[in-house]
Amino acid sequence: MKAVEHLDNKGLTIITTHINADFDAIASMLAAQKLYPGSLVVFPGSQEKNLRNFFVESMVYLFNMADMKKIDFANVKRIVMVDTRQSGRIGKLSSLLERDDIDIHIYDHHPPASNDIKGSLEVYRQTGSTVAILAEILKEKGIEISADEATIMCLGIYEDTGSFTFPSTTEDDFKAAAFLLSKGANLNIISNLISRGEISPKQVSLLNDMIQASTRHNINGIEVVITTISTDTYINDFAFLVHKMARMENIDAIFALALMENKVYLVARSRITEVDAGAIAAPLGGGGHTFAASATIKGETLAQIEQKLIEILYEKIRARRTAKQLMSSPAITVDSEISCRDASEFLTRYNVNALLVTEKIDGRENLLGYITRQVIEKALYHKLDHVQVREYMTTEMASVGPDAELTEIQNKIIENKQRILPVIDNGNIIGVLTRTDLLNILVRQSQQNNSELSDQPSGQLHARTRNIVKFIEERLSKRIIDILKTIGKVANEINCEAYVIGGFVRDLLMYRNNEDVDIVIEGDGIAFAKKYAPMIGARVHVYGKFGTAVVVLPDGFKIDVASARMEYYKFPAALPTVEMSSIKLDLFRRDFTINTMAIQLNPERFGTLIDFFAAQKDIKDKSIKVLHNLSFVEDPTRVFRAIRFEQRFGFTIGKLTSGLIENAVKMDFFKRLSGRRVFSELRQILEEENPSSTIIRLNDFDLLKEIDPSVTLNKELVSSLDSVRQVLSWHDLLFLEESYMKWAVYFLVLFRHSKMNVTEEVCARFEIAPKLQSIFCKERFEAERCLYRLEMDNSITNDMLYKLLSLFRIELILYMMAVTKHERVKKAISFFVTQLRITKLSVSGRDLKKLGLEPGPLYKDILQAALDAKLNGLLKTKNDELIFIQNHASEY
Repeated sequence: MKAVEHLDNKGLTIITTHINADFDAIASMLAAQKLYPGSLVVFPGSQEKNLRNFFVESMVYLFNMADMKKIDFANVKRIVMVDTRQSGRIGKLSSLLERDDIDIHIYDHHPPASNDIKGSLEVYRQTGSTVAILAEILKEKGIEISADEATIMCLGIYEDTGSFTFPSTTEDDFKAAAFLLSKGANLNIISNLISRGEISPKQVSLLNDMIQASTRHNINGIEVVITTISTDTYINDFAFLVHKMARMENIDAIFALALMENKVYLVARSRITEVDAGAIAAPLGGGGHTFAASATIKGETLAQIEQKLIEILYEKIRARRTAKQLMSSPAITVDSEISCRDASEFLTRYNVNALLVTEKIDGRENLLGYITRQVIEKALYHKLDHVQVREYMTTEMASVGPDAELTEIQNKIIENKQRILPVIDNGNIIGVLTRTDLLNILVRQSQQNNSELSDQPSGQLHARTRNIVKFIEERLSKRIIDILKTIGKVANEINCEAYVIGGFVRDLLMYRNNEDVDIVIEGDGIAFAKKYAPMIGARVHVYGKFGTAVVVLPDGFKIDVASARMEYYKFPAALPTVEMSSIKLDLFRRDFTINTMAIQLNPERFGTLIDFFAAQKDIKDKSIKVLHNLSFVEDPTRVFRAIRFEQRFGFTIGKLTSGLIENAVKMDFFKRLSGRRVFSELRQILEEENPSSTIIRLNDFDLLKEIDPSVTLNKELVSSLDSVRQVLSWHDLLFLEESYMKWAVYFLVLFRHSKMNVTEEVCARFEIAPKLQSIFCKERFEAERCLYRLEMDNSITNDMLYKLLSLFRIELILYMMAVTKHERVKKAISFFVTQLRITKLSVSGRDLKKLGLEPGPLYKDILQAALDAKLNGLLKTKNDELIFIQNHASEY
């Protein structure tokens, strides 16, 4: 150990430590004071808050303390830092470190970090406490210490090693404690301060608040507890309460945030190597070692820091990588008796390079071996396509159990030169790991082409998980939350895993309202729906072919239920063939990464967000990306959805995805789409808040021709589409209780200049219902003739306007209002919608009978005349109407 020079008389030496000093920091300052006679102990923060009552009341005399405010920094020539080497952790004293004439000495036990300051003397050793290092120096130098000083120093060791129970405890800590005991350290005092025995009622209340506010997060396979509290006053023993909670709740890793006055304090404790408390506290301006750390943050809210902490946890926590967590499931297997030709089709269908070969004995699937794509291709080359795969499969193969660690997996794949490694649990094949999986795991590469995802649903994609229960409670109604929780409980009862998926989850994270609940069941979705529906008094409609069901609640609210499934496409643009699968493969069949998130609903993991495909990152980056390169080949309609989502959310289509769209257009995969599927996508586009921008983007990709060659984008069409949006917004703000087809108004504009025969052909190709065809092919032309008359005739009275427009449904009226270029006509149609069409007579046939008029066709003529007069503003009250009828009855 390098000797420490005593202080000379050429300048002032100050000793300091990190803000919110614990016992180890305080004890280390005392030990350093013994090494540097005449030095001053200076706390970087508030001395009263950092010193324990024990010191203030009984042993403060041991310290040569000074108030930082009373020190002339110009006289300071040396700064001694203990239990830290981070400039950001010593408050205003960090300004001294910027001077060239300052001599810096450092004593610390925390692991090195890239932003550590450098000193002329650096004493570092990986021990459980810093004071253990300093105690050894005092022993080597023969410096005498009193029993009280030994007690304080020993207290620092006991606290920072958890009374020698923390994994960070080393042999040096034990030796230092033994030395200090030999110098008279009082274990009774230490025991009283460490154990605390009875805690105060206030501490009990705070501890209860911490426990109640705690949330458990499963991060990379590691359970971490986060708790938050707020208090108007400073909590002296916050770290003690965190330690107490960790022991009471048997928590491996806890991160506690406390808002005290205007600062947020972080205390972190970890008992496992996967969670490095010091590394996690560092980005928040704090520090510490693997098992204990802290930080103080100013200028941010508690919620902001909690969110930032969660992001850091996902970045820093090293996953426990076992076979069960890394494998792809379910395993894709083939029967040993299938032909090499059929096996080749399996390889193509599932886009894999090896298949497990099995045979069924007594209903159980037994593993025989595996066969690779290379072997199959050679067999086909030699015209052995009819031969069973069992003839050429590899039978010598290793396997692993679900708890196998990465090292074992690596050894078995590499040493056995094995392309595929089955995961076996109690004789059952529960998943597989491939050589490609292993490579990607080792190089941490689950994405390619600048974050564009691979085109294989293999095990290299592992879910990011995050507990979002609090977010769910804040964003969703109590009714929806109750529905989701009940679904989870029912799933548990039938031993299934339940997830809410897709757009519901996407919009939840994007703060958008969406109550379209899509449920995926890992298991039998139909069986789940049949059990769930009667429990809530709902009806259930089953679609056995697709393994789906719709649960309809008494008030009409619908819940879509599906079994986890995987789709493959027999040829481009085909409808998918569906097979049972797991949640990972179910999500992989979806269109874009942003739609691939799921939230688990089973009680034990309720509110766990699952993200296999970096959807959260793409939402943050505002990017639309497909999951694999053949996505648009398999389903070209996804092109329309990509553009629709891009415009709806204000996102940008990713570079690779944009290129794939251009390729799909170039290869003309759309020609195989049925008109019905094209119309379904077009209708959804026209239902968007602003279809105009989406239509423009379709044109950018030369896609309008896929709707129909007659649709041409020009200034007039864009202007008309924008006009429709304004008219529909105006109509919606009237709050009229009438439903209408928003998309139909836009559709009318799209085909406004198409001749009747063209429109009829389009409607036939789109398989539009006859009732709707009448609107687009017949009534549209009648509306155009009506609009022409309104534009040409300036003398149309209110009653004439009423008679002209009342013949048309609301969609056609709004269409006319949108496309007219005459402000006078637009106002007239507006007047009809808001006033004329709701005008009714107060009198009826009964009133005419009382006036002595004989019932008959005469009634209709008289009432129509009265209505015309009222429409023209000549009649206001019922009495006016009666007088009008009396005066005009003789004319009839």
